[in-house]
Amino acid sequence: MVEIEAVRAFALSLPGTEEYDHFGKPAFRANKRTFATLWVPEQRAMVKLSLIDQSVFSAFDPTVIYPVPNKWGLQGCTFFDLTNVRQDMLEDALTTAWQATSQKRTGKKK
Repeated sequence: MVEIEAVRAFALSLPGTEEYDHFGKPAFRANKRTFATLWVPEQRAMVKLSLIDQSVFSAFDPTVIYPVPNKWGLQGCTFFDLTNVRQDMLEDALTTAWQATSQKRTGKKK
């Protein structure tokens, strides 16, 4: 089991990360882009991955790591069951998501 506070501490250890409230849930962002949210009562974390990374992480155990069951899941949002996930696996996913979101955007918003 990975404790909520361990997830929070690890996410905040990633450079440039800040915590904020996202619709009543603790969330983490870098470069103004969210890469994870905590679903505290449900004991799970949502990590924003690429579809390829989502597939790779989910392959380890799709009962523990799986796409969010809605349109966000089709965009890489992935649930991690904190009661059963290995801490090193979750930390790898958080790092992967942080790396993707912390990079500078290349295009201008229209």
